[in-house]
Amino acid sequence: MKNLWTLFLAEFAGTALLVAVGVSIVILNFGQGSPVAALLPDSALRRIITGFLFGVTGASIAVSPLGKSSGAHINPVVTLAFWMKGKMSGPHALGYVVAQLAGGIAGALPLLAWGRMGASIGFGGTFPGNGFTLWQAMLGETVTTFGLIAGLFLFLGHHRLRSYTPLLFPFLYAVMVYLEAPVSGTSTNPARSIGPSLVAGDWYGWWVYWAGPLLGTFAALAAGKFTWLRRFEIEVAKIYHFEHDPHGVFRARRA
Repeated sequence: MKNLWTLFLAEFAGTALLVAVGVSIVILNFGQGSPVAALLPDSALRRIITGFLFGVTGASIAVSPLGKSSGAHINPVVTLAFWMKGKMSGPHALGYVVAQLAGGIAGALPLLAWGRMGASIGFGGTFPGNGFTLWQAMLGETVTTFGLIAGLFLFLGHHRLRSYTPLLFPFLYAVMVYLEAPVSGTSTNPARSIGPSLVAGDWYGWWVYWAGPLLGTFAALAAGKFTWLRRFEIEVAKIYHFEHDPHGVFRARRA
């Protein structure tokens, strides 16, 4: 059990880093008085940069010692997908989700250091965009999360691609944030959304960032069962460091 707590702690720390660094990138690019906005007034270009750097943050965590330890899920719906694919036991998956949510909250606390710049955009929280309804935002989260999970299935299930899985994130998020961020903020991750909402004290549309990612995950799982994606079988519940599993956590119920 002591070894499992090490994995949970790594997942907590990885998610905290994703939020602290990734959401700081959002604030730096879009907060009031942003020096980046002064240099690059084109918000579409800044969305591409923000998405790319957010993805780089996730990729860096995946290839770090933290990622080697826990598998770098750093997202409850990624853990859910691995569990539903039979690659983790229920108790292990539950421990991961609790660690991720706690990490999302802990990682949001340093965002307070951004002061007025951070407060001007709800400390990087994800909210439905102006002119979009909650249901439209939920649809946006569903589609983008489907893209994330389906992309993971494709890369992790292909023997020639799986070692490059972390490289998927910068390019995928650059595209998704560019296209979809005006609709919902492109969360795809309840743990990424919960912390900034807590820090900002703004829970408007909070359920969107649970319902959308869950629906997108279920849709990707269905696609993985009934479409050409079923040809790609995930072997381990890890984003990288596939052979590092001394405790046998990441191959549960392996076929």
